[in-house]
Amino acid sequence: MIYDALVKALRTPDDRFAKLPQFSYAPHYVEVPDLADGDALRMAWVEAGPPDAPVVLMLHGEPSWSFLWRKVMAVVADFGLRAVAPDLIGFGRSDKPLAREDYTYARHVGWVHAFVEKLDLKDITLVCQDWGGLLGLRLATEIPDRFARIVAANTGLPTGDQPLGPAFEAWRSFSQNVPELPVGKIISSGCVHALHADVLAAYEAPFPDESYKAGARQFPTLVPASPHDPAAPANRRAFEALCKWEKPFLTAFSDSDPITKGAERVLQSHIPGAKGRLHPTIAGGGHFLQEDRGEELGDVVLDFYRATR
Repeated sequence: MIYDALVKALRTPDDRFAKLPQFSYAPHYVEVPDLADGDALRMAWVEAGPPDAPVVLMLHGEPSWSFLWRKVMAVVADFGLRAVAPDLIGFGRSDKPLAREDYTYARHVGWVHAFVEKLDLKDITLVCQDWGGLLGLRLATEIPDRFARIVAANTGLPTGDQPLGPAFEAWRSFSQNVPELPVGKIISSGCVHALHADVLAAYEAPFPDESYKAGARQFPTLVPASPHDPAAPANRRAFEALCKWEKPFLTAFSDSDPITKGAERVLQSHIPGAKGRLHPTIAGGGHFLQEDRGEELGDVVLDFYRATR
């Protein structure tokens, strides 16, 4: 349903999220401003663990939502940390502008920035995957005082100065040309292990029809693919800041992801906070390692937190 005549955004009906497997977390909502036009959108998040405990902020990517983090959240919360997993604008329970041009890299960074500020999150352990890294790594360099450590999983910070690789190019072409974006099948194809029908349905839940998928369609086109991309200058500045990042930084990549393979070496070799660490490779995980090896990723986060607090 359209809820705002100006923004023309959709809000997925609540009944689409009934009976989600292993995901009984109550949703919370906050309004985030759009600095481009002054409008506001509703952004959703879930959390687990003590509300006054240190924060582990989990940022998902394309075309998933906070449901992807459920296994990692359980491990982190059981240890006694506060796991916070928002739905990016255009995904999950968050509002979904109808027009693809309403989704830009800068706006996405701004929306997540507003989310962190509105919740007043501090001393953050960031855990980010896919677009969660493209946004989270940018944000950590813009408001570094709020971040204590970073775990980057199957992600990076492309500046448009290097080729994105044939696997990504194939994905981007598919995402723009397929008549209907098969969200569940996309998630499944990015996993090593087969997903149960109820899990596939959970990934489809935010998108009743194609009109809800403008953000999911637009994301692949926003990755900087040339030095002249609109996001390239900001990403270069962010990467330069990461090259001076002394706080603890860990890569936790899986062994079966053709999209981001090799990006971990770039992060490890350039970021001071990553030097001298044993960066794990998580066996048996595809691009969506949270599905394949969520508990293992949660254990990696906890080990890193214990070693660097």
